[in-house]
Amino acid sequence: MTKTVNPNLMQSNTQLYRQADHIFPVTTVPPSPFKNLTFPLNVYAHALLLQEGKATYLHYGLFQGDNTSVQAAQQFSTDLLLARLPPSPCRILEVGIGLGTTFSLLNQRGYTVHGITPDAQQVAYIQKSMGADASVTCQSLEDFNAQPESFDVVLFQESAQHIEPMVIFNKALDLLPLSGDLLIIDEFALKYDETGISRRYLLKNMMTLAERFGFELVEHMDLSAMAAPALNHLLNMTAKYRQSLIKDLHLSDEHLDQLDESKRVSQKKYASGHYGYALLHFRKTKSPKWRLQILQKNQTPEMLNLFKKTFNHEMTPATWQWKYGSNPSREIGVWRENRLIAHYGGLSRKILFFGQPQTAVQIGDVMVDASERGVLLRKGPFFLMTATFLERYIGYGKPYLVGFGFPSERHMKIAERHGLYAEVGCLVEFSWNTRSRLPLRETRLQLIDREQTDFAAIAANQCWQRMATDLKESIIGVRDWQYLQYRYLNHPHQQYQVILVKNRFNGRARGILVLRYDPEGCEIVDLVTPLADIPLLITHARRLARIHGATRVFCHITENFATHFAATGGTQQAVNIHIPANAWSDGPTPETLKNHWWLMSGDKDFR
Repeated sequence: MTKTVNPNLMQSNTQLYRQADHIFPVTTVPPSPFKNLTFPLNVYAHALLLQEGKATYLHYGLFQGDNTSVQAAQQFSTDLLLARLPPSPCRILEVGIGLGTTFSLLNQRGYTVHGITPDAQQVAYIQKSMGADASVTCQSLEDFNAQPESFDVVLFQESAQHIEPMVIFNKALDLLPLSGDLLIIDEFALKYDETGISRRYLLKNMMTLAERFGFELVEHMDLSAMAAPALNHLLNMTAKYRQSLIKDLHLSDEHLDQLDESKRVSQKKYASGHYGYALLHFRKTKSPKWRLQILQKNQTPEMLNLFKKTFNHEMTPATWQWKYGSNPSREIGVWRENRLIAHYGGLSRKILFFGQPQTAVQIGDVMVDASERGVLLRKGPFFLMTATFLERYIGYGKPYLVGFGFPSERHMKIAERHGLYAEVGCLVEFSWNTRSRLPLRETRLQLIDREQTDFAAIAANQCWQRMATDLKESIIGVRDWQYLQYRYLNHPHQQYQVILVKNRFNGRARGILVLRYDPEGCEIVDLVTPLADIPLLITHARRLARIHGATRVFCHITENFATHFAATGGTQQAVNIHIPANAWSDGPTPETLKNHWWLMSGDKDFR
């Protein structure tokens, strides 16, 4: 059962500790002992040295009153963590070691403690002040390896905010025995309701993820009101000692201006309830049947093997590289007994969101091993990876504002039933007969290949800008020259015709036509053109289809844009492809997205 504590009822039990040798009197400020620390940690440490005569910690303090000193507030924060440790002997991994004060106190109390940090300057500082034999290593948590159940406690003192949450829980799961403790005190986001990427993880998602990894929440302390004054103290110190900080640390005014502005932004976020500060005490209660993990590049062969088993054909390493390696992407896998049994992928896509530049993610390669597909509960592999992906990556405050994809009917129904997806559109198919191969009087065609970069870039970008203007009330993936090159001209296997349609006499670009030929006919995979020129491009596609011996021309388009294609004649029919939207995490509501996407076959990653 989770224990909730009211911090206002607590009294400080701060004791006088013998501090490590890394506390310096004010009289020996120059040269600063903290000069080599990473910015802005060097600023925090040196400002504390100037203000209070010594610097012992780099984390926020928890203030119990207006007269509390920064040092006392920082010590009170550490005391909260120490009070939740099991008695020694006990093995502790401290992730993020700061100036080494907590590390020193743990050793003094008889704990066996090892500290890690990826910051070489912190390691050098601690080894200089405590001795070269101090049990600290320069490595990230991701790279840290130890025997299973090597520690009884894994402790994060304002360091979890810099580490991927799935890494935190995966490592803790391996390093802790059953009933082992995971302690985190840190700043979190309390809500996301704005576009842009938040610098803090969402607290509620952190607690939900812990449960998925087999951790019980023992205690949650809301310390926001006590931590918020730390920002004002930091601003006051950088203002008071500005010139000394610049001189002693060899900084510029711009450095401190940017730092101060970031703290003022944080102040506003605390005041508005967007940021908060919390102590989380988790306990490992079980080893889960399925384990979530971000897919690493060296695990690609496992993904390719699962793909082949699921879809009965191969994805080549070159295709994987084109999709995931050469493009900002995200992949989450689910493992069972060291075997990858599920995968959820996402490809970054620049979009115009009602005329505004944003970043979306195209969901793809969603698959679950056949032996695990019967588990369709909210704790099954499909739900675990989908919910985690949506919570971590899609919505307000996340890397991607919205997601889209072309799921199978089965996956769509499961996701809708669990409240993960909502339908916001569907594709329809238009098909036409071919037409005379005779050229049109007013326009002519020019084939574009990857060598024709100069003129093609200008023409393609002109066409895209006119199309974007027409679709400023819609949602559409960017179709500029850079995208056309990546998507069509640099595809490792598929062959496309990328054709510029332009005026015969003045050479003005009218549109870009992307065609693909297969046994079904000539497919219009993509169009980059103003809406008024869609009929012109379709006419040219029908001509080219006749020239290449195809029997028909067809294309897929979201139904909300069907009228622009219906004007050209042809036959319209439904196809069973529905467009999903994130219905799970905070972001633009499905209602605001419904029937606003422009999507064609080229927006898929598999056509």
